[in-house]
Amino acid sequence: MNSEPERDDEDIITDAAADEAGEPQTDDDELRALQAKADENWDKYLRTAAEMENVRKRAARDIEKAHKFALERFATELLSVCDSLEMALGTDDDVSVESMKEGSEATLKLLQSVLSRFDVEELDPHGEPFDPAVHEAMTMQPSAEAEPGTVLNVFQKGYALNGRLLRPARVVVASEPQ
Repeated sequence: MNSEPERDDEDIITDAAADEAGEPQTDDDELRALQAKADENWDKYLRTAAEMENVRKRAARDIEKAHKFALERFATELLSVCDSLEMALGTDDDVSVESMKEGSEATLKLLQSVLSRFDVEELDPHGEPFDPAVHEAMTMQPSAEAEPGTVLNVFQKGYALNGRLLRPARVVVASEPQ
């Protein structure tokens, strides 16, 4: 006896039409198609993961370069100040005090202009109320002329970069007269 069921002509025609339409005939064909789709998706995943790793590495390199060369423009601008100071030191010994003072003032103006181009703000709080957020009190001094809590004298000016304190101003603060 034949173990396969008999097939009539209509079943054979239906199977031939399924083959021509590209439809899988058996479970094996369907499994192969699903495996191919899974392989394609796995390949897409691997490519995407590799691309993301490349983007991460590229971003890390860019950040490293930004940190390494962040001060390049600032340092280039400071070179003119350095040149000015070297010229002053390289002058003859018989230079007058007045010309040395003028040269020093010009160099200071040059330095201040470089600092201002890079948003470094000078904090000179003379006569202002004492603010512990931006001032460092070195001492207190009794004063009849100034209100208590105001800055009488500035030992060292403070500086801020883009509104962020770099160094507080060191000051003498007025107290009530005794």
